[in-house]
Amino acid sequence: MSEPVVIRGSVVLPESELRWRFSRSSGPGGQHVNTTDSRVEVSLDLAATSALPEVWRERALERLATRLVDGVLTVAASEHRSQWRNREVAARKMAALLAEATAPPPRPRRARKVPRGVNERRLREKKRRGDTKRGRSGGAWD
Repeated sequence: MSEPVVIRGSVVLPESELRWRFSRSSGPGGQHVNTTDSRVEVSLDLAATSALPEVWRERALERLATRLVDGVLTVAASEHRSQWRNREVAARKMAALLAEATAPPPRPRRARKVPRGVNERRLREKKRRGDTKRGRSGGAWD
């Protein structure tokens, strides 16, 4: 890859830590598919990487635990006929996955009291709906 894989801010995955693998793709391309290795897999040893800050690395290991095999995160791409474009897509997917996994946890939700106006509106609507339904069973269809 020519351009570095940017996770977030100034955090970049060095090319030396990425492992690339190429294979035949089952995607579009007709007979071309049978002759070229256009499917791309990129792997990163998340457990041993030094590219991520320690806090980010532990957060990613915890959040991506179901996707890891022996601490290694693998992303595949075979959307395009070109190996080069699949390399770019795989790198982008890896960066997006790591950016999401290393994001700080959301602030905890603070419980608030339901406003009185909201409650009154809800009860008024329930009353109106009940009156509508009650009016349907009058038997005054003679």
